[in-house]
Amino acid sequence: MRTRQLTEETVSDGTYLEIERFYSRHLQLLDAGEAEAWAETFTEDGTFAVPTLPEPTRGRAALVAAVRRTRAALAETGETHRHWHGMITVDDRPDGALGVVCYALVFASPGGGPSRLHRVCVCRDVLVREDGVLRVRERVVTRDDLA
Repeated sequence: MRTRQLTEETVSDGTYLEIERFYSRHLQLLDAGEAEAWAETFTEDGTFAVPTLPEPTRGRAALVAAVRRTRAALAETGETHRHWHGMITVDDRPDGALGVVCYALVFASPGGGPSRLHRVCVCRDVLVREDGVLRVRERVVTRDDLA
């Protein structure tokens, strides 16, 4: 693992802003339950690994199914989840991809009750361009409470 100074810029301001905009759209699609549109922000063979599953979710069809299951479970409980990514760092990778590390917070709001911080995570993504569009090729999420 390469160590770098905090002041070192590895991508242009324009690329950083593009990534910020990507995550804004990406997470709003997820929170709105737009499963198909959200899955389209991954490559066709994209992976999503979380510590609560024995293996990564692979491919858009599996990603769509996972979002639908989560939405159904939330509907049962009457809870709304909102995702926030911040403290984003981006590094150019030798293969042309972008390595992104950020903090991912999930807020839960039960119907009629106060909102709370549900999870604190670190998200490590590999973003690639397909036809000029950023997509997630690989996502690995770790949770602070399971470390």
